[in-house]
Amino acid sequence: MGHNHEFGGLHDASLDTLAADDSARALLLPRFEAMRRAHDASPHVDWPTRERHLKALRAMLHKYRNAFARAIDEDFGGRSAQETDLLELFPSVGNLRHALAHTRRWMRGSRGWAHLWLLPARRAIVPQPLGVVGVIAPWNYPVLLAVGPLTDALAAGNRVMIKVSEVTPRFAEVFAAAVADTFAPEWVSVVTGDAQVARAFSTLPFDHLLFTGATSLGHHVMRAASENLTPVTLELGGKSPAIVGPGARWEHAVERIMYGKLVNAGQTCVAPDYVLVPREKLEAFISTARQMAQRLYPDAVNNPQYTSIVSPRHFERLSGLASEAAAQGATLHAMFDSPARAASRRLPPVLLTGVHDGMRVMREEIFGPLLPVVPYDDLDAAIAYVNERPRPLALYVFDTDDARVARVLTQTISGGVTVNDTLLHVAEHTLPFGGVGPSGMGGYHGEAGFRTFSKDKPIFRQARWNGTRLLNPPYGKRFATMIRQLLR
Repeated sequence: MGHNHEFGGLHDASLDTLAADDSARALLLPRFEAMRRAHDASPHVDWPTRERHLKALRAMLHKYRNAFARAIDEDFGGRSAQETDLLELFPSVGNLRHALAHTRRWMRGSRGWAHLWLLPARRAIVPQPLGVVGVIAPWNYPVLLAVGPLTDALAAGNRVMIKVSEVTPRFAEVFAAAVADTFAPEWVSVVTGDAQVARAFSTLPFDHLLFTGATSLGHHVMRAASENLTPVTLELGGKSPAIVGPGARWEHAVERIMYGKLVNAGQTCVAPDYVLVPREKLEAFISTARQMAQRLYPDAVNNPQYTSIVSPRHFERLSGLASEAAAQGATLHAMFDSPARAASRRLPPVLLTGVHDGMRVMREEIFGPLLPVVPYDDLDAAIAYVNERPRPLALYVFDTDDARVARVLTQTISGGVTVNDTLLHVAEHTLPFGGVGPSGMGGYHGEAGFRTFSKDKPIFRQARWNGTRLLNPPYGKRFATMIRQLLR
């Protein structure tokens, strides 16, 4: 789940180039090389070792649960421990439980006979650790988006370096100490630091690099990784739509959309970024959304369970998106009577109507509690609206008619989908998580993550007695007869 404009200390203005800073790289390289040497000395990682690592990581989450929540609360200037437990610890522990239950089976790969004309040879696919994996984790869910890839990479038998964001410096300090207390440095290492360090990190010759963050920064990370031909998984963002179909259960649909938008104050890459509603229900959506917002987070500005915006820069950006849209003709619908508080970065949710593509709020990923509402005349128009725009990381469709839901699913392309709810496809460990096109490439979670961080080595094992010599040159009548059979 990425974020907008800022990641791990990387600002767009400071990323004109991803040329490595020599001094920062010089500090990171010995750590990386020590991990690479350790992998080369022992490239096979058995199940007991992987199990020990996964259980140690699970124990770390329980041991540091309260410390993580306190640090994140301080970094955000207000985020409840309940949301950290629900949105970060719960899925992290669940992913670990899933990996512990299934990794041994994933490690077996597959074996069997070769196909008919190559018998009696046998074939096998054997998953192997790639080596040293790099993870660049963002600030918005700093536990989940560091521990999720770490779980998958350890299950696959890799060593892992993690660059955490300095936008959440207290968490970065606590997390680095927790990992150092739990793992030997040749297995897991946490890197802290600013944009200079982040740029240098992306230039290291990892065996795989996973980046979670803004689409604009994904270009730079991929360019830096390409210098080493490092394969990348990019978990980006974009504008994820929610389509309220004509047969939606109305109050349920509005409640789940507002929930998906307002947890973590909308600082979630798979949060609904805009809503498409039947034109005749536009006003009803606004009034129902206000009821739901007030039910979920009563008196949001003063409610300690409603998360603050992470930094003054992000608060100013969101305020600017709203004010610019209003100046260009949009109507703002406040969900609460209390105004925003810049000093404490408390931004109550606002719906926007009368929006158009000339507005920044409709071009950029919002990453906050602003929600444009776009009316449509029929479902085909809603589908066309989604398809005319870059492919999103997530898509949500609400309807009780299976045929209408199927139309949306078959006629749109997105990273992932939840039907009749929001966010939950990310929490299902048997589903891969990842974007498509501008919203990302590759995926992880569960078995998909194990595959991402493994090399499926294909092995062909020739039998002692076989018929391959029958196809050797010089080519004569026997060859001609056999090739006719092969080409049938």
